[in-house]
Amino acid sequence: MLIKRAHFRVLAVLVLASLTLAMLAQTAATPAAAVAPVAIARPESIWPKYFPARDAWLSRPAADVGMDPAALAAAVEWAKARENDMPRDFSTQRQIFGRPLGPVPTTRALTNGLVLRHGYIVEEWGDTLAVDPTYSVAKSYLSTLLGLAIDRGLIASIEDLVATYVADTGPGNQHDSGYDSPHNAKITWAHHVTQTSEWDGELFGKVSTFIGTDEFGQGARKPRDLLEPGKFYEYNDVRVNRFSMSLMKVWKRPLPEVLKSEIMDKIGASDTWTYHGYSNSTIEFDGKPMTSVGGGTRWGGGLWISTRDHARLGLLMLRKGEWAGERILSEKWIESATTPKGKAPGYGYLWWLNAEARKPDHPFAWKGAPARSYAAQGAGGNTVWVDPEHDLVVVWRWHAGDAENEFYSRIVGAINPD
Repeated sequence: MLIKRAHFRVLAVLVLASLTLAMLAQTAATPAAAVAPVAIARPESIWPKYFPARDAWLSRPAADVGMDPAALAAAVEWAKARENDMPRDFSTQRQIFGRPLGPVPTTRALTNGLVLRHGYIVEEWGDTLAVDPTYSVAKSYLSTLLGLAIDRGLIASIEDLVATYVADTGPGNQHDSGYDSPHNAKITWAHHVTQTSEWDGELFGKVSTFIGTDEFGQGARKPRDLLEPGKFYEYNDVRVNRFSMSLMKVWKRPLPEVLKSEIMDKIGASDTWTYHGYSNSTIEFDGKPMTSVGGGTRWGGGLWISTRDHARLGLLMLRKGEWAGERILSEKWIESATTPKGKAPGYGYLWWLNAEARKPDHPFAWKGAPARSYAAQGAGGNTVWVDPEHDLVVVWRWHAGDAENEFYSRIVGAINPD
């Protein structure tokens, strides 16, 4: 019996060996063209979507996320040497922008920033927790609040007339005459966020014409004919501030409250950021005082925020409005907001776009960056740049104004080929 069992074991081994040899021979005989190729996953497909917790943001070595560590480090060293020349004590604020209406800090941080790939921090430099004014980056936050209002059904369409939402907003509220004139009555929400509204009037002591050096500093403009809404692009903070106040009336809440509860808290932002109005921008609405905020810090006030908190909004945009399984903004809105609109090349809904970067007259051309990249931009060199093609977010504060194209080119160049 023992002899039979041993004989059986030997026979089994011989059969298995024969099968193995046959398989190897078949593989060797198969023409190379007939062998199925091994699929190599792109970085986006092998990295699960990562969303940082409120008090913790994971880092990854550059090599682990498909980047050349030496090239990326060299790019950051280059960026560190490109400090903006705006005085750190804001002493030129009035000279540049005109009579202030709101607060301005006594100092600001030095240039700082971070680079995210696949949601992870791969480079970080300077004081990224410093809470500083971000100037017109705030406009992109206002755009986001408009998108949220449309998503929630508070505004039916971006093409709706603003006047129908704000002229009469219920018992106890004063009639809003801001859109009463035949000219202003034609303004839609889309006109406001493409900066083509041509809204005509005065708000918080500033006239929409931007005429007068004392009021507007180096940004003062010469008189011109007013065009029909939608026919002319002009970067104009008076008009953006009018849009902001109108949006506040739609939400029936101060916009900083909406931003905090509906977006920033949900994406794990800190409690250090603040959004300031002006000394004269508080109105009575629904029986209580509400402070309207502006689209920048041109006349003081505005959004004061850290680099890390900026990066969270950038990551929300990169993830097309989703955060850790929760839909915060619709993908439809983000796609629309970051697609060229209106009369300005490379401008969406208060976001700067690179879609026309290869045109020589583009004012914000990042020719070394993908065409689908986009950014929130503010004076003083404040930028939140999003590159969906490479799954990148870059926040760079207080940098030289002409340095972005080179920096983004270096970062993209540091990505290893697939």
